Amino acid sequence: MKIENPFENGHIKNYLLLYASVVVIMVLFFLASTLFNDAKSIQKKVFTTDAKSTLEDKRVKNIEDNSQNKTLKSKLKLMDRSY
Repeated sequence: MKIENPFENGHIKNYLLLYASVVVIMVLFFLASTLFNDAKSIQKKVFTTDAKSTLEDKRVKNIEDNSQNKTLKSKLKLMDRSY
């Protein structure tokens, strides 16, 4: 059994056509993604720079959460035996 040389039999044209078609498809997908992708306007985020008020708000919120957790713990009962 002899291996055929693709350069001698004219198969190189098929390989080049395959390569060119893959490149053309990649270019078409790139163009379609850039043309049909609508860029939405991005709103600028503004962060507060007042650190004291945010820390105090977090402390108050944590105290409220802890008081709610205590009431939830008293309402829930665990099973006597684990399975």
